[in-house]
Amino acid sequence: MRHAVIMAGGAGTRLWPLSRKRRPKQLLRLFDGASLLQIARRRLAGLFPPENVWVITSAAYLDQVARELPDVPRENLIGEPAVRDTANAIGLAASLLARRDPDATMAVFTADHIIEPIADFAAAIRAGLDAAERWPTRLVTFGITPRSPHTGYGYVRRGQALGPQTYRVAEFKEKPTREVAEQYVRSGEYCWNSGMFAWRVAAIRTELERQLPENAALLGELAANWTTWSGTPRAGECFGRLPKISIDFGVLEKASEVLVVEMNCQWLDVGSWTAIAATRPADEAGNQPVAPRALFVGGGNNVVVSEDDHLVVVLGASDLVVVHSPDATLVCRQDDVERVKELVELCRARFGERYE
Repeated sequence: MRHAVIMAGGAGTRLWPLSRKRRPKQLLRLFDGASLLQIARRRLAGLFPPENVWVITSAAYLDQVARELPDVPRENLIGEPAVRDTANAIGLAASLLARRDPDATMAVFTADHIIEPIADFAAAIRAGLDAAERWPTRLVTFGITPRSPHTGYGYVRRGQALGPQTYRVAEFKEKPTREVAEQYVRSGEYCWNSGMFAWRVAAIRTELERQLPENAALLGELAANWTTWSGTPRAGECFGRLPKISIDFGVLEKASEVLVVEMNCQWLDVGSWTAIAATRPADEAGNQPVAPRALFVGGGNNVVVSEDDHLVVVLGASDLVVVHSPDATLVCRQDDVERVKELVELCRARFGERYE
């Protein structure tokens, strides 16, 4: 059987003050009343039945996730007791899935992207699942056809073509300089690294055992005892002992048999307020409201974000980001928006955990 695992555990501190420890960015209803998690689930309609959709998230978010996705069985919601990066999140999901369906094919998705058109996305996912089943010992990653020489993404260089959209991976590249990124795009050989994958459950577990044996052993112990340990200090103690590492660094970049399926889609990493604003049309002055009530008078190129009916007015100013939440308001210039994570650290030092 084919199963989907949605990773939805990130805190999203770059989207402060709306994204908080208690309610992270993937649960914010900023997209025509829907959350990023709901949008991620909708993308999978027609590819996986609800009973084969899993979500791995922080244990603290389980009740919220259950309310967001009422069609996904509660037993398919996996609550991580601590944040230990993607290798452990994926490893835990694979270990639990193996106990239910040892012969499963598993696709891994993120919950913080906007991907369009859906038909092209679905076609690429089917190609990736087909590849994982045709070559059951290999790992498959999805690469996005680059639209620009982006310096904030990792890249995958395509090697030998094996089928429609499917290639051997020649090499993984970390986030490049602008000059290098321009070379990658001009060459036509590179894709953006999407952080989405497909593989047989047995294949990823074998590779985890080979590359991260300590992690694999602890994850196996957790999965074997999950029914009784989940939500208890025992699970937290065991998970907390896992070395923290990403699936890319820990597994894929060391594996000998990795394929890439190219996905020619519009793919937006919703990791900043300006990125969220880019999903909305601008008015004639370049202003982008992501809010029910926003008014712009003079100036231009402003972003206003709010989830409620609180009226936010920008008068005679330009190039600002204004984000309203019930207990904190952010005002910054657009070219400072990447410093929001730094601001969160400053707030923690000044006010403790009150605004986290």
